[in-house]
Amino acid sequence: MGAKNHAIIMPDADKEDTINAIIGATFGSTGQRCMAISVPIFVGETAEWIPEIVERTKKLTVGSGFDNADIAPICSQEAMENVYFHLAKAQTEADVLLDGRGVKVAGYPNGNWIGPSVIDNAKPGMACYDEEIFGPVMICARAKNFDEALDLVNSNPWGNGTAIFTSNGHTARKF
Repeated sequence: MGAKNHAIIMPDADKEDTINAIIGATFGSTGQRCMAISVPIFVGETAEWIPEIVERTKKLTVGSGFDNADIAPICSQEAMENVYFHLAKAQTEADVLLDGRGVKVAGYPNGNWIGPSVIDNAKPGMACYDEEIFGPVMICARAKNFDEALDLVNSNPWGNGTAIFTSNGHTARKF
C-alpha cells in the first residue's frame, strides 16, 4: 500500500482558501496519513503562489504532540530516515525550498523530528515525486494547463484520492 495524492490548482481558484487547504492537507497529521495531499500541481501562474506557501509553512511549529504543535514527531526512526533520504535526494533532482532536517525540540533530544519541507519543480522520474515519503513534505509539481495536470494525476500509480481547486464548474466536472 502507498499513497501519493495530487491536487490540481487552477488559476481561477480562490488563492487564500487554496493555500490554507493545501497546507492543511499536506502537513496535517505530520503528513503521515494515507489521504494527505502531498503533491499540489500548480497550473500556469498559480506557481507564483509557491513562495507564499513556503513563507506560511515556515511558521508551522514542531513539537511533542502534547503542546498543540502543528508538526509532531515522525512515527519511527526508520520513517524519519526515509524523509531525510528523500530530502537529500531531492537536492540533486529538484529545488528544496524548505528543508526540515535537523529540527530540535527542547526536552526531547532523541525524538524523530522533521520540520515541514517543500520541494519544487518535481517531476515523474524523480524519487521525491515517484515514491511515497509519508512525512511533512510538500512536493510541488507544475503544469502548463489543465490537461497536462490531469495527465500527471492519471499517470501516477500512487493515488488514494485527488482534488481540484477551481471556481469553474466545467473544469470541475471534467476533472
